[in-house]
Amino acid sequence: MQQESGLFSQRLGEFITLGTGTSVGIPIVGCDCEVCTSSNPKNQRGRTSVYVGAPEGGFLIDTPPELRLQLLREKIPWVHAVLYTHSHADHIFGLDDVRISGYRLEKSIMLHCEETVEQQIRRSFNYAFEMPTHNLHHMSRPQLEFQRVETKAFDLLGLRIQPFRLMHGTLPILGYRMNDIAFCTDVSEIPEESWQYLEGLDVLIIDALRIKPHPTHFNLEQSMEVVEQVKPKRAYFTHISHSLEHEETNSNLPDHVELAFDGLSLPLNG
Repeated sequence: MQQESGLFSQRLGEFITLGTGTSVGIPIVGCDCEVCTSSNPKNQRGRTSVYVGAPEGGFLIDTPPELRLQLLREKIPWVHAVLYTHSHADHIFGLDDVRISGYRLEKSIMLHCEETVEQQIRRSFNYAFEMPTHNLHHMSRPQLEFQRVETKAFDLLGLRIQPFRLMHGTLPILGYRMNDIAFCTDVSEIPEESWQYLEGLDVLIIDALRIKPHPTHFNLEQSMEVVEQVKPKRAYFTHISHSLEHEETNSNLPDHVELAFDGLSLPLNG
């Protein structure tokens, strides 16, 4: 593994919520509400993603538009792979920010995803896959390879990964379980066959967009119903809109449940 230097660290053994905001991020451009103008850094939410410091290197779940800033903030020097939940813009459009990782590691970054996500990434980043290589310098295109993900467990960088099916409105997407942590963003329905992967959790991180119902996301009440059913030791809500102020919302939640925030670090092994 390439040697780390200076302030940067691979942060192995950590599960970090890099971003916890909804698709437009918080603060929202042009919004002067209490949350968007808050001085509390926990109300400032980049688009949703996580970093996992596995035993043999680090990987991401999703690549949001703020990815470069998120990695710099957490002083993470590179990533070895990416897992994707789905192909919406707020979850894929930071992919070019992993280009520096492929350059530094001198190998391709593996993108683990379903076929529909691969197709969208190939369309959105066609320069990385379809453009001719002549007259291009060595860093002008990302080094990327796709690895197909199905709803069966696989090993990644010394960590067992269990993908499972979730629904985002009518769109099938993926959640992921690693050890006793499960990550479920952009979810509005948990299919019957997926509940088994939420049993015996130390930590559940799950979508809770706002108080009002939404057609493609759990709201706060629905997410609390999931928590009450699966009974994790701790639960954190993510993909949060500007209708949920951090401190006020947490004051009304049970002691073992709270809003996640950008930069929250949890131990990967419990």
